Amino acid sequence: MKTRSLRVIISGGGSGGHIFPAVSIANALKKNDQNIEILFIGAKGKMEMEKVPKAGYTIEGLWISGFHRKKMWRNILFPVKLIASLFKAERLIRKFKPDVVVGVGGFASGPTLEVATRKGIPTLIQEQNSYPGITNRLLAKKVSKICVAYPSMEKYFPKDKIQLIGNPVRASLLEMKSSRKEAFEHFGFNEAHKAVFMIGGSLGAWSFNMLMKKQTDFFEQNKEIQILWQCGKIYEEAYSSCKTAALENVKVTAFIDRMDLAYEMADVIIARAGAGTMAELSIIGKPVILVPSPNVAEDHQTYNAKAFVDVDAAILVADKDIEKDLLLRTKSLLENKEEQKKLSENIKKLAITDAAKKIAKEVMNLANIKKSN
Repeated sequence: MKTRSLRVIISGGGSGGHIFPAVSIANALKKNDQNIEILFIGAKGKMEMEKVPKAGYTIEGLWISGFHRKKMWRNILFPVKLIASLFKAERLIRKFKPDVVVGVGGFASGPTLEVATRKGIPTLIQEQNSYPGITNRLLAKKVSKICVAYPSMEKYFPKDKIQLIGNPVRASLLEMKSSRKEAFEHFGFNEAHKAVFMIGGSLGAWSFNMLMKKQTDFFEQNKEIQILWQCGKIYEEAYSSCKTAALENVKVTAFIDRMDLAYEMADVIIARAGAGTMAELSIIGKPVILVPSPNVAEDHQTYNAKAFVDVDAAILVADKDIEKDLLLRTKSLLENKEEQKKLSENIKKLAITDAAKKIAKEVMNLANIKKSN
């Protein structure tokens, strides 16, 4: 009698920082077993509903959103959405019959993992941040395994469930073969001048964009500094036609498909401190200035950034100080080769290149334990 293929649900999303690791895990599972069946569960209206099918996987959406701590009036439908999501997650799990359910963070992972644990299905959390969100802290006692990216996470999770593995990154970054010359030509910059890559994350960063709009004079007066400015899709119309964007040494784009070329070109990278971004930056090994977003749950990006800053692997500029400090600090770093070298060497020490493969192995182990019981 032919045994059925292993089935895995991967749930979560909301931003590239959750989606790209999730897809990396799925790809690693496929490498282990080409016949494995994988279903993604995301949040309706979020970017995973577009990005996951592009990666070749099926996704179902839950009607769920985050809990707003500052604007409490926006939570009026939260109980209804949560109940509706729990019911739909239960229907999807009953129909798909997964052997393992994986949560990567984001709105959809809470209801999905809650239902799976109630049904006794082996579950795994991939916690990307150095300070976990409340959903994963609540689920920690119920799930089977917790894969983390930072040490000392036993203060948040049961020690016997933790595996220190790191954050998965896109395969294209692990296989970078592009040259600096190719990168400069791709973006239309002068290879003889310094280049800065400012990335606000997959959704863009409002404070980065406002800074760039206001700092036309800085870039006019420092034409030797070229900057590739990723503004985010929702901000493209508002900022792509501003005076700064029209300068020869400034290129603005909503989204960057060739991240390998952007990273290759950069002498200095300015970025938020999301977990996925941090994992990629450590592999790239370029000097980095981190500006943690102040608009994330429990300020986890600041915790992520400090983990790098504490070992001299990055520079930290607070979002509130961005207008006063960021471009001057960037110019200073571009002029200081010794500091660039120190930051580059130290951030490379934090790189983990096989996290997706290791997480896939943990998922397969959980599936095999289930089958043997």
